[in-house]
Order: sequence, then C-alpha cells, then structure tokens
Amino acid sequence: MDVLQQLQSASKRWLVTGCAGFIGSNLIETLLKANQQVVGLDNFATGHQRNLDEVQQLVSPEQWANFQFINGDIRNLTDCQQACAGVDFVLHQAALGSVPRSIADPIATNNTNINGFLNMLVAARDAKVQRFVYAASSSTYGDHPALPKVEDVIGKPLSPYAITKFVNELYADVFSRSYGFHSIGLRYFNVFGPRQDPNGAYAAVIPKWTAAMIANQPVVINGDGETSRDFCFVANAVQANIRAALANLEHSDVFNVALGDRTTLNELFSAIAQSLADNNIHYTQQPTYADFRAGDVRHSQADISKAKQQLGYAPEYRINDGIKLAMPWYIQQH
Repeated sequence: MDVLQQLQSASKRWLVTGCAGFIGSNLIETLLKANQQVVGLDNFATGHQRNLDEVQQLVSPEQWANFQFINGDIRNLTDCQQACAGVDFVLHQAALGSVPRSIADPIATNNTNINGFLNMLVAARDAKVQRFVYAASSSTYGDHPALPKVEDVIGKPLSPYAITKFVNELYADVFSRSYGFHSIGLRYFNVFGPRQDPNGAYAAVIPKWTAAMIANQPVVINGDGETSRDFCFVANAVQANIRAALANLEHSDVFNVALGDRTTLNELFSAIAQSLADNNIHYTQQPTYADFRAGDVRHSQADISKAKQQLGYAPEYRINDGIKLAMPWYIQQH
C-alpha cells in the first residue's frame, strides 16, 4: 500500500476510537507497523482486551511503545477531549453496530452513535485535528432499490441504526459549513476479517457461520439465501481510512468502502465451506433456511468509483482472498 510508505516518512499522531473492536484493532495494528504514534479510546462495550493483546504480539516492542490506551467512553465529552489532545488524525470507529440491536434497544444505539459522535466532532474541532474520518454505513441507503449504490442517492432508513448513521453524515456536513471543520465518512459495506467477534447475538454473518461450521453446528440462513451483499475484507477498509485521512479534500464528503461486487448468502456459505476444506475441516451439513430478518435490505452493492477517483482507494482483496486470509485466525480461535 503506497500510502503506508507515505506514512513511514513522517510519524503522525492518530486517534482510533473503538480501538479494541474489530476494525479499530486492525487500524492500530497497521498504523503501529508503520511507526505511527497511536492513541486508542475504548470502553469495551463491544471491543475486547484480547484484540489489543493480539496487536501487541504482532508489532515490535518499540512499535507498541508508540501506543497509548485510554479506557474511556465517547458518551463522555471529557474522555473525547483527553483523547483528541495533540492528535493529527482521528479515525472514529466507536459505535454500537447491528441493525437487530438497534431495533431491540434504540435508545442505547442513539446515545452512542449520535450523542457520542457529536462529542467526538466537538472535541476534534476544538483540538484542531487535521482530519476527522468516521465509520459511516451502507445502511444509510435504506429502501432505495437502485444498484449499485451511489453516494448521493439514498432512500428511507429501515432501522434505528441506519438513522443514527445518517445523522452522523448530517452533523459532519453541518460542522463543515458552520465551523469549517471537514470530515470524511466511509460507508462500510459488510466488512469482515480477523478479530471480528463470532460470538454474541449480533455477530456478523461470516464469523458466525465460520465458527458454527468449525464446530460442526447447523448454519441458519435468513430468507432464501439469494439475499446479496458486497463483502469487504478489513484490509481494504484500513486502506480507505488511511487514504481518507491523508486526502487533500477541502470539504466534508462521504465515500463507499466496499469491493463493488455482490455475493449471495448461498455463495458465501459455499465459499466458507471450501476454505475450511482447504484447511482440512470438512463441513457436510446443508444450511437451514429461516424467515427474512426485520430491517434487512434484499440486495446491496456499492459503486466505489468516487473513492477510487478522489481518495485513490484500490481494494486489494476480493471476498475469497479475504476468507482465505481470515480462516487460519478463526480456526485458531476455536
């Protein structure tokens, strides 16, 4: 990744919120390996200490010494201010993810994803950080039927989670207009990879199915299996974050972060089974099919041409590459 060479030449100070989470821990690993100074903020609501421990094992002692961890909460403005002090770039990943979780508890989702986001914007603005990059979401496209999804055409949100992510974009735009504080939202599409939690009620589909298949347990597909998603390996999302932070944009904007492809759930099931077979784990059960899930869209695919043109984003890993790279991690966790 050429942006990493750009980083090596000058050490900057980065804040990664949600650093103990899946994407956050992959970001700090990449940044520390590029000899950057990194501050991490997390309250372990959905993140895990084991993710930070794993990163520590993967970087050198000298690189780990460049990491400062703050056990804090984005819902607390003081924690946000402490974390933003002296920082060049903010990569804001902290959020309560999951559509079903937001339907079950919309207030908690709102408090973290909207109030917490606003705290971070204010703290970063006041600390005069150079760039604020935040995790937006493909859920913002809502019920708009057109494929592929283009940034400036969205529908009505289908869940409380989708509303919170859309409000993030509105706040970011208003901060750009009102204060000249510019930020970049990255609309993630189904990011997956190592350190994505396979446990819990709201686990994402790839880690959940992979863990079930390793344990030779049944896999349940919601709907008929022809629902499709644009699955994006985490290294692609890490690249997009770093490119967005270093981009020379003088306004706030949002970009799709994905592969620009579609994979059905039936195809995904076969791909995971094949990758396990390549690792001498043979899953012979057929999936069982259940009802469609509330708040889910039928098909999702991103147009990534804007991110390519304006950020230089170039996804390096296709879905099968990502599954192959992530599989040893999942097997090791079992």
